[in-house]
Amino acid sequence: MLKTLVLRSSSLSFSHFNNFSTLPRKFPFTFTHFPCPFSTVFPRPVNSCRCKVLAMAERTSTSSSHSLKYTNRLATEHSPYLLQHAHNPVDWYPWGEEAFAEARKRDVPIFLSIGYSTCHWCHVMEVESFENEEVAKLLNDWFVSIKVDREERPDVDKVYMTYVQALYGGGGWPLSVFLSPDLKPLMGGTYFPPEDKYGRPGFKTILRKVKDAWDNKRDMLVKSGAFAIEQLSEALSASAGSNQLPDGLAQNALRLCAEQLSNSFDSRFGGFGSAPKFPRPVEIQLMLYQSKKLEESGKPGEAKESLKMVFFSLQCMARGGMHDHVGGGFHRYSVDECWHVPHFEKMLYDQGQLANVYLDAFFISRDILYSFISRDILDYLRRDMIGSEGGIFSAEDADSAEFEGATRKKEGAFYIWTSKEIDDILGEHASLFKEHYYVKPSGNCDLSSMSDPHKEFKGKNVLIERNDSSALASKLGMSIQEYLDILGECKKKLFDVRAKRPRPHLDDKVIVSWNGLAISSFAKASKILKGEPQGTNFNFPVVGCDPKEYMEVAEKAANFIRRHLYNEQTRRLQHSFRNGPSNAPGFLDDYAFLISGLLDLYEFGGSTDWLVWATELQDMQDELFLDREDGAYFNTPGEDPSVLLRVKEDHDGAEPSGNSVSAINLVRLASMVSGSKSDHYRQNGEHLLAVFESRLKEMAMAVPLMCCAADMLSIPSRKQVVLVGHKPSEEFENMLAAAHASYDPNKTVIHIDPTNTAEMEFWETNNDKVALMARNNFAADKVVALVCQNFSCRPPVSSPKSLQHMLSNKSASSSVV
Repeated sequence: MLKTLVLRSSSLSFSHFNNFSTLPRKFPFTFTHFPCPFSTVFPRPVNSCRCKVLAMAERTSTSSSHSLKYTNRLATEHSPYLLQHAHNPVDWYPWGEEAFAEARKRDVPIFLSIGYSTCHWCHVMEVESFENEEVAKLLNDWFVSIKVDREERPDVDKVYMTYVQALYGGGGWPLSVFLSPDLKPLMGGTYFPPEDKYGRPGFKTILRKVKDAWDNKRDMLVKSGAFAIEQLSEALSASAGSNQLPDGLAQNALRLCAEQLSNSFDSRFGGFGSAPKFPRPVEIQLMLYQSKKLEESGKPGEAKESLKMVFFSLQCMARGGMHDHVGGGFHRYSVDECWHVPHFEKMLYDQGQLANVYLDAFFISRDILYSFISRDILDYLRRDMIGSEGGIFSAEDADSAEFEGATRKKEGAFYIWTSKEIDDILGEHASLFKEHYYVKPSGNCDLSSMSDPHKEFKGKNVLIERNDSSALASKLGMSIQEYLDILGECKKKLFDVRAKRPRPHLDDKVIVSWNGLAISSFAKASKILKGEPQGTNFNFPVVGCDPKEYMEVAEKAANFIRRHLYNEQTRRLQHSFRNGPSNAPGFLDDYAFLISGLLDLYEFGGSTDWLVWATELQDMQDELFLDREDGAYFNTPGEDPSVLLRVKEDHDGAEPSGNSVSAINLVRLASMVSGSKSDHYRQNGEHLLAVFESRLKEMAMAVPLMCCAADMLSIPSRKQVVLVGHKPSEEFENMLAAAHASYDPNKTVIHIDPTNTAEMEFWETNNDKVALMARNNFAADKVVALVCQNFSCRPPVSSPKSLQHMLSNKSASSSVV
């Protein structure tokens, strides 16, 4: 029977296992005492592959000696991560009944290893243990070994990561868990070195101890695993005490979260919190949202302070080495406090969210720095991360070979430079470039003691901007534009040289949820960037294309998903695609993030067909994931008996939670349709948020996007901008850009062409008031805009300038239209 729980990702504890202790941190590892009936400890690096507390080990390339000597069942899989392990001597199984049946038949425990193709410590453990024939023999003789790609099966990962986090206070990848044949967790950890170190057992010792415990103390082990699952369900389950949040709680949660983030603000280097620094875009979203609320409530001074923190953080991130200055886009995180030395992998979910917050910053400030960075990210995706049919790939690895034919890969090899390389490539402009990007003969990873503690990058440089461009241009007697043009030419030369280096591994899976995030940013860019000043100059790696091209990218990605990962008959999604759809069904995040992207596709100028699809997906999301009795959405459909827990995720971390995004989707949908359907969306949203009442009260900083959603839902009437006119036309595009010219997350844009039969039928069915407005205000020779709120509309306008003025003028009079 499936268990249910509400996950508390950032505050998990498990007091029921109080007879087990957590040992203090020593050396480069943390050591955790595991709840098993024998005395052992499992070492792991802090936060596993997410922290560079150990020297980043070199790893062999795929041309290792084991590549052809062994072939296991993973060779027939589609996942790049599983294929990376297809020639290990370990007799790996993919997750599925064949492996479970084998464990039952042999009466042995399962060793479950979960990771992803661009995870550095996953690579390290493969080289050290899974390519080791001695380790492989122990695994093959005593266990059934299963390998899971967490990006392909996030539902499986969630169950066992929750277990490890809850019991041991931390987690990461690779995730290593021992299971009974009926899939109950027995014990687990993350990365294990192969040999005993610092008086602690290594992986081979662990395997021997687990084997001994299974043979001699099995009953205790099995009971412990069953008890763990039961207690997880009890300790973490929750339901709504009422159908909506108490009055005032949403506003208090928003204020509390903003205060907590402000208190953690790094006034020297930007960002919230200390090293390692992750670009958690949901924090930026909340601070921008709160600033808007403060401005509207007559507190411009407080609003300005919030914006200053956001803008400074975004500038520091853009100037730092976490930003790929040569090729565009952002790396995963910075290991130091100054955003300099990154963990070099690039993830699609970061690119989509960061492009959005930089677009929002441009919305508000009109500073082209932010539009430039948003273009930088989107142009990187267009150039390097999109397949021929439009699907957007998931990630690029941190590691690559230093030169062709090298048998070992190193982190960052593709991205870093020696001073001599810069001199040889850039010639007369080398000095200018080196001063701008802090390039030194000895290497520049010296800004913090955390930047390169093991001297891996000695003599190498990670580009970072530390000086003001205007000051440097003035120093050289140049105009700022001439200076920036030279920098752009230099970066293009470096890009061309870098392109000849061995590239990091590309994970070319197309994941629905992450594509949804990217679709949103491409769609928004197509209109927001029309606000850039005429004649704006762009330099490499920014292309400087017409913003409408970004809408084409968004629509092509959405069409790819509809064509390859959506069943028109069942109206269900599949989770991912690589050489065909994966076997995994669509999960909550896939539905929620895609719906959000489709709503942006429509609102920023796409066809009503996207809105129709969004409503169909929302209906299916409710059918598959909604807890109709107790509120909120589970993360899985609950149809796979091998997935032991159904989670109601609320934590807004590197990715927003499916429930937070769903709450905002429901607010947006409720403002587009009318009558009972609108009421249904609002009620589901209110019930969802009520489930997480205590979370919003007590740990608002863990759920920043949910705080925004709660405030959005508390607003009695959302502002609507209704555009009526012929589509497509230049006049319509200009009016649509004006509708999106100001930052207002509590605004819905509806556009309708009364001469389009399909559009009119949609609105007559779903919101007859909008259909009536279209009929009453249509003019063949112009586009008319109406701004409505609180059941009334202001007088119609027909020029972009008038519409922008109306949307920025809060005191304008209203009348019923």
